[in-house]
Amino acid sequence: MTQPTQAEMNDRDDMAIKEKSLPAPESTEVDIKAGEIEDLDAAEVFLRNNNFSHAYLHELLQDEVACKKLVRKINWTLMPLLCGTYLLQYIDKQALSYAAVFDLFTSTKTTSEEYSWLTSIFYFGYLVSEWPSSYLAQHFPTGKVLSAFVITWGCVLMLTAACTNFTGLAICRFILGCLEAPITPCFMMIVGMWFTRKEQPARAGIFYCFNGVGSMTGGILFYGVGQLKGFPVWRVIFLLCGGLTIVWGIALLFLLPSSIMTAKFFSTEEKALLIARSQTNRTGVYNKKIKYSQIKEALLDPQIWLLFLFTLCNEGINGGFANFGKLIVKGIAHGDALKTTAYGIPSGAFQVFFVFTGPFIASRFKNIRTYVMALYLLPTIIGTSLVWKLPRSNSNGLLVSYYLIGSFVASLVLALQMPANNVAGYTKRVTSTCLVFLAYCVGNICGPHAFLAAEAPVYQTGCKFIIACAVIQVVIVFALRALLIRRNKKRDAEFGLVSDMDNSEEMIEDLTDFENPRFRYSY
Repeated sequence: MTQPTQAEMNDRDDMAIKEKSLPAPESTEVDIKAGEIEDLDAAEVFLRNNNFSHAYLHELLQDEVACKKLVRKINWTLMPLLCGTYLLQYIDKQALSYAAVFDLFTSTKTTSEEYSWLTSIFYFGYLVSEWPSSYLAQHFPTGKVLSAFVITWGCVLMLTAACTNFTGLAICRFILGCLEAPITPCFMMIVGMWFTRKEQPARAGIFYCFNGVGSMTGGILFYGVGQLKGFPVWRVIFLLCGGLTIVWGIALLFLLPSSIMTAKFFSTEEKALLIARSQTNRTGVYNKKIKYSQIKEALLDPQIWLLFLFTLCNEGINGGFANFGKLIVKGIAHGDALKTTAYGIPSGAFQVFFVFTGPFIASRFKNIRTYVMALYLLPTIIGTSLVWKLPRSNSNGLLVSYYLIGSFVASLVLALQMPANNVAGYTKRVTSTCLVFLAYCVGNICGPHAFLAAEAPVYQTGCKFIIACAVIQVVIVFALRALLIRRNKKRDAEFGLVSDMDNSEEMIEDLTDFENPRFRYSY
């Protein structure tokens, strides 16, 4: 007897799914009243239009083999798009610091003080664009909006190579900040939509790891570019980064889905299972209507303001470390530009390690993410203290200490993921994410100014600033944990315990975490 082919086996799987599905649309009545659609999640509308009951979704979730197969499919169709974009975004964002190591200052007559403002101006643009661009991505197809932003930022990067002075660079940096603003917030929302609560920290960690991969890739790439003669190296850096980003943005235009319901590479049955998985989060799936009551609720939620303060301090560290870190390394390398670039490559590997292991550990055990956030701030405190106090002659010790500082990014990834994970109601979730990223911008604006040119190459004030920010974050994260535990205990006492699977007849409504008595917080 001949063995069945892979195609025949796939056909049998499809037939099995069809046998389990509900009656055809014409045999089932779909009743969505006028106006009700605004209160329903888009996923609920999709289910009704395709005649899927919640009992059927509950049945789908029991098929562990199908669930694992679907998760693998998401991992291989969605995650590469997020990871590739993040890799390019980091290289593009760091193009200025790579350019500064080479001939940017002499070619454009930019001073060290102006360089500090170039790093801050980027985040002024980010700050201005954050809120409107995020709501734009909510109201219009998210995938198309993000792709257009990526293509345009690639064009602006290439234009940066034509700048001849500080003014031109500042204008380009501001526009770049505006264009990159929606990327990370929308990616956190996408992960929140496509993955379960347990899976989300690890997936956010995976794409955020590509900051570290970008650091290594950029270091190797620009080490090669640095060998060029006869043309300003810093201009080549921007032309190369911009060209690659434009090509990638065009690919995203065709490949990045805007939501589960409109994803081209998933069948109707697979979409139903994706919705069933997302429903277990009780955060909602998608609703394009902007609801002002949910905006107000987000602004009055203490959880969001604690995350705001945490992110503000975290990105205060990042603002200085990301932009002046290479200048610290340049001091260790005694001013050699190529050595500085080479010494920076291992920092990317360390960042990959920190950003992957932190969220991975948080996803493996229930309710330990706040502990992980605090734990991963300790190497930052230790590394900064050593960079500050070790003698400049101890090059190896200084380099290892510098590499340790980057551990704070793992805590950031978990903090940035919490609005998507711990806030229900689509508009509230978008608003909360925007608020947290406003802190992200302000921190990155302030951070570079703690690094005083007169204190190079040690930057004592900058080191003190980093240590203070890290200690404050530890205090905030334990306050956040206490708040969320108290909320869960209060809800358990008032409404009783809620099982994650207790949703067989639960409609997917656009309710906030305050409005949904079944909602429980992760901490």
